[in-house]
Amino acid sequence: MASRFSGALQLTDLDDHIGPSQECIKPVKVEKKPGKAAAKIRIEADGTYFQINQDGGAQKLEKAKITLNDCLACSGCITSAESVLITQQSHEELCKVLALNKAASPSEQKLVVVSVSPQSRASLAARYKMGVLETAKKLTMFFKSLGVHYVFDTTFSRNFSLLESQREFVKRFRKQAEDKKALPMLASACPGWICYAEKTHGGFIIPYISTTKSPQQVMGSLVKGYFAEQQHFSPDQIYHVTVMPCYDKKLEASRPDFFNQEYQTREVDCVITTGEVLKLLEQEGVSLSDVDPAPLDSMFSSAAGEQLTSHSGGGSGGYLEHIYKHAAKELFGIHVDTIQYKPLKNKDFQEVTLERDGVVLLQFALAYGFRNIQNLVQKLKRGKSPYHYVEVMACPSGCLNGGGQIRAEGEASKDQLQQVERLYESVQPAAPEDSQAVRELYQQWLGGPGSEGAAGALHTQYHAVEKTSTGFNIKW
Repeated sequence: MASRFSGALQLTDLDDHIGPSQECIKPVKVEKKPGKAAAKIRIEADGTYFQINQDGGAQKLEKAKITLNDCLACSGCITSAESVLITQQSHEELCKVLALNKAASPSEQKLVVVSVSPQSRASLAARYKMGVLETAKKLTMFFKSLGVHYVFDTTFSRNFSLLESQREFVKRFRKQAEDKKALPMLASACPGWICYAEKTHGGFIIPYISTTKSPQQVMGSLVKGYFAEQQHFSPDQIYHVTVMPCYDKKLEASRPDFFNQEYQTREVDCVITTGEVLKLLEQEGVSLSDVDPAPLDSMFSSAAGEQLTSHSGGGSGGYLEHIYKHAAKELFGIHVDTIQYKPLKNKDFQEVTLERDGVVLLQFALAYGFRNIQNLVQKLKRGKSPYHYVEVMACPSGCLNGGGQIRAEGEASKDQLQQVERLYESVQPAAPEDSQAVRELYQQWLGGPGSEGAAGALHTQYHAVEKTSTGFNIKW
């Protein structure tokens, strides 16, 4: 998640993506005495920071390791109560649950389900120099050797997220004349962006955000809803774990909106990052490349799948591409085969425009990283945003570069990210509209697209949160 320090001191030309354990300058509160100027900060060429005292002396500022709580708190977006919930989500906690489950009597055991994101799978494949299908099969075997019962792929739940986003956009577009905040529709799959929006811009920005759940939370609804029924389990008898490229997914899973009051259980009980899976492998003394492969589990049937599918449109889920193509056809009768992106200042801010006879019909954009997000929000506030839809992601380069992914040092990090991207894109893409399993599940589980069942299981809401003072709100 990006770091944002409030105050007069502006640091520029810095990478706005800060992952846990990365070194960062520890803020020091400077007391200003009456009649005297506040102390200054000097930045050396090697990146070392010094506090310049009133007597001219310089004090070197210590460095601090960024913890999970710091990472989430950098924008003032986490409360102490949320912090407690998040610390309960880790690979150590998963190990405790699995150990307790093994020791419990059969009648008291929970069904343990792990849902793996395609971004995490690609990162692990790059780490172990394997293909994504091989990685998926070996990861399935590894988790099952620990006591996990089922291992699913969140690509399946993303089908629903994409389809619902398409329908939501068309609906918003058609009512934009009567609702001034119907557009632009802003993507909602990134919890880092949602935290920032709710707790920094609150009531202003929330109406623009898509109500469609992220793939993680759609999978939570599937596992604790449809799958629980099929297995004759109640939601609280299932322990659902997701493997994600992002630490903020832990915060998303902890939202009260995703808590089942009737059964007193969350849709997603525990989120572990890709890096935590690596730690779990190391803890068990296992190299993923040495693990025997296992058949893949299928959410919809008992038949084991031997193929993986993906979605076109980039490593953050392809929301822009799928909504753009669907809207072009549904609203204007135009079939779009390929999309031409127009990079603006950098690859993390690009535009896509649909024109007919010189008239702009649709103008979409992707905005990755908090610098681009902040620029987008300011344009919205000034009424200067030309976009109908924006795919918003907090991390520069999107989800494949999430803070929970496996990292390489120095220059190797760029090469590793490129390899992760190649592996992610090596999976055959499939349009969610073409999935028979998805169509059947809409009918059997939800009562059809646009039904009350679909609205309840696949959509959510957001809440403006009052700003709270944090240790980062420092005036230098």
